[in-house]
Order: sequence, then C-alpha cells, then structure tokens
Amino acid sequence: MERPTLRQLEYFVAVAERLSFSKAAESCFVSQPSLSAQIAQLEATLGVKLFERDRRGVRPTAAGEALLAGAQETLACCDRFGQLAKSFGAPLTGPLRLGVIPTIGPYLLPKVLPSVSRSCPELRLFLREDTTARLLEQLAEGRLDLLLLAIDLELGPVVTLPLFSDPFVLAVPEGDELDRPQDASLADLKGRDILLLEEGHCLRDQALALCDSADAREMGGFRGSSLGTITQMVAGGLGITLLPELAIEREAAAVPGLRTVPFGADGPSRAVGLAWRQSSPRGDEFRALGEAMASAYARGV
Repeated sequence: MERPTLRQLEYFVAVAERLSFSKAAESCFVSQPSLSAQIAQLEATLGVKLFERDRRGVRPTAAGEALLAGAQETLACCDRFGQLAKSFGAPLTGPLRLGVIPTIGPYLLPKVLPSVSRSCPELRLFLREDTTARLLEQLAEGRLDLLLLAIDLELGPVVTLPLFSDPFVLAVPEGDELDRPQDASLADLKGRDILLLEEGHCLRDQALALCDSADAREMGGFRGSSLGTITQMVAGGLGITLLPELAIEREAAAVPGLRTVPFGADGPSRAVGLAWRQSSPRGDEFRALGEAMASAYARGV
C-alpha cells in the first residue's frame, strides 16, 4: 500500500484544525491549489473522503474525524524523532544510558550527579547497576552507552578514562588489635580472616589478590552480597575486610562499632573511571562528562 507523505498529513491536520483550506494553506506557507491537490492525493491514497465542503464551509467526514488523531500523533512522533537526533548533535544533552558497579554507584553518584545536573541540565541519565562482567556485555551489545567502574582490570576492547584513585582502607571492629592510630600495612592481614564480596564483584577479585599477597585467608562459609552486609559482620567481630575509601563515609555512619585504618600514601588502591565502546562517536562527550564528575568529586559537592 502506498503510504501518505508527512506533508500530506501536515496539510490534512491543518485543514481539520482550521476548518478552512485558505487558512490552512496560509499556515503551511503554500498556495491553496497546492494544498488542495495534496489533500486530494491523500484521499486517493487512503480511498476515503476526508472533508465535506459546501456553502457553509469545511468539516471533516466521519473518516476524517477518525483518522485525525493518528495523523496528529504521527507528526508528533516525527517531531520527537527530530528533537532526539538534534540532541545527539549537542554535547551532554539527550539520553545517556550509564552502567555502574554497586561498589561505586551508591557512594559516588550522590556526590557528583547534582553538580553534573546543574552543568548539563539537558542530559537525561538512565542508570543501570550491575556487576562488571554483565555491564561490559550490555555495553558491547549497545544496551548501554557508558560505564562507571574500576578500570584497573582487564576490560577488553573498550576506551577508558581514569577519574580518580580510590585507596583501600582496612575495616576492623572496635577494639581490634589493628584499631590503632598508625597506618596499616598489608603484613597486618597475615593470618586474619577476611570477609569478601560474593563472586562477580570486581572488588572481590582486587581484595582477594591483596589477601593472597599478604598470606591472609578468606573467611570460609561467608560471602557478602554488599559492602553494607560485610561491614555489619565486621562490626560484629566476625572478621576484617578491605573497603574502598569512597564507601567509608556512608558505611561507617551506618554501622556503629566499625573502625577504618588507612594504609598510607603508598597503600593499595583502585582506579575509578569511565569506559565506552571504541566505535562510539561520543568519546569527546564522555571525556567532558568524566571531567565534570572528577571535578565534582574533588570539590566534595
């Protein structure tokens, strides 16, 4: 079936809304004969009469009234399509599907998104929280545009942008022998039971590597689903753990009896950053967003 053109639908809606061919032609900046010819062609394409004309004026037929809403919605969809395309032409506007890992999202996003929203008011973020492996899969499939995660891991064929270094701290129960003023060292982990996240979390892999180097052992029979769960267990005296500094403010406030000990300037850390597909045309945009996030985090706003 031959399809109506957008111009024909525009003329149809103009006549139906103004109930006048002359006023419709004027609003569309065309001559009345041209508009009338397009309406006649549209009626031929659809096989129905859209308007009745007599000495009293113009009015839609029953078919015209029934088809009007569809024509209006089609034109509206076309407008939204154009607006969406236009949004991609300007930096940091329109929709952006951001994937973030759960050991970063709850701690970093509340600190940086208000500032990002103020500086990029037309940017619409859609957030997806998941483990690194699943986020990378969704990025490769095009279901996500950008990832916020630890980038000092093997992430595959992606472009990465470092934002800041996030030091690890030692989390112990109040009164533990390591609850002391001086900095901790990895040697302090030797022989201790370390509470870790469950499989799939990149933070688990990073902490496990540090434990192996320090001859520490993972506590058997327990793997936490979140940092909140692990810090509760630590405060209860069931072991110690490694926390990213990013999480301290929130977790320490929520868990009385939890103490954190820094490792010092040369201690272990993770690199927090952004990652996107090598083929993405939005690299410059993502770099600008990364700079805004890093700046907001550094200012503590």
